[in-house]
Amino acid sequence: MDITTQPSAVGMCPERLNSIRTWARHYIDQGKLPCCITAIMRRGEMVFVDAQGYSSVEDSTPVSMDTLFRIFSMTKPITTVGAMILYESALFQLDDPVSEYLPALKDMSVLVSGNGDDHIVEPANTPITIKHLMTHTAGFTYAFLDSESPLNEQYISKDLDYNSQGAPLSEWIEDVAATPLSFHPGSRWKYSIATDVLGHLIEVIAGQPLDVFLKDHVLDPLEMSETSFSVPDSLSDRFASLYKYKTGDRFSLLESKQDSQFRGEIKRFQGGGGLVSTASDFLRFQQMMLNKGSLDGNRVLGRKTVEFMTQNHLDGDLASMGQPKFGEVSFNGIGFGLGVAVVIDPPKTDLLSSRGEYNWGGAASTAFWNDPAEELAVVFLTQLYPSDTYPIRRELRVLVNQAIVD
Repeated sequence: MDITTQPSAVGMCPERLNSIRTWARHYIDQGKLPCCITAIMRRGEMVFVDAQGYSSVEDSTPVSMDTLFRIFSMTKPITTVGAMILYESALFQLDDPVSEYLPALKDMSVLVSGNGDDHIVEPANTPITIKHLMTHTAGFTYAFLDSESPLNEQYISKDLDYNSQGAPLSEWIEDVAATPLSFHPGSRWKYSIATDVLGHLIEVIAGQPLDVFLKDHVLDPLEMSETSFSVPDSLSDRFASLYKYKTGDRFSLLESKQDSQFRGEIKRFQGGGGLVSTASDFLRFQQMMLNKGSLDGNRVLGRKTVEFMTQNHLDGDLASMGQPKFGEVSFNGIGFGLGVAVVIDPPKTDLLSSRGEYNWGGAASTAFWNDPAEELAVVFLTQLYPSDTYPIRRELRVLVNQAIVD
């Protein structure tokens, strides 16, 4: 991935952009991050690329623009685009009950109180709709978000969170259905396995495995040739290792590139976090979205569909929907569209941003955002778990936006 135009030609200051390099170098030199890549496009042109550190610290493999990263939850917008392709073919409506396609999710229960196996539930007062899945308002959760709830134990024992070697989605959905919801559908927002359920919905409606559908309808049309659910042996040398924060602003190896669950046969294709990608591939997805659905003559979605997805679909911001912050990021002034968070009130965010900017990140501290008002696409890739270890996403927003001069 090369710079295609000078930053000043598209209204960005080269000297100010260089502060991103200094910032990234500080994180790496201080031993806080193993590596990082920052790539910026404006007005359809690549204007900044910075790659520092090691994709494998143990063998001193330098990170490069073709390094393969676990993007985890940055898979969610791609899966949602896949679902919207089916929506554009009138194969479902957003307010359809999910149980029309996934019968196991009919007559769901909601946790009321209790601990462990001794808990009280009540019937859900409304069906889960497909839109609930896309907006994380369905009532599902993640085990790591409910450590004080009896749902934590159930999600762990039933293996409901991410596991590429777990039972296939057709079996997994039965365990999901047998687990109480965290809240009544539509009543609040909570990050969850909802996009994994959406991935299985795609399989049922399309009659194809999720990996095949996404490849045929999203990845291949966008020429995202190195984005997939597994890393083949031929590309293993380019796969980054995953690290975990440890006390003292240091990190330790969590998953090597050789022994990763992203290698070999994948048994469960999870639309909520299963993809591996490169910076150049993911930027192609971002540019398609900025272009309102097309890239290099290939149209993936209609203009109206992308505009619809990137509007706020909640009654207020995420803070008013029960989520004041997520990790290091405040959710004041942040809404949620279909598969992406959306800035709806920049001053409330206390962060340099534009109304209508949409974004998301991944568990290994990866992040992206698109700013349609500024014709800007930014992707940041590293491999440090968990994603809230450092305020990387907030800091990078400021560093990028302060470099816009026209």
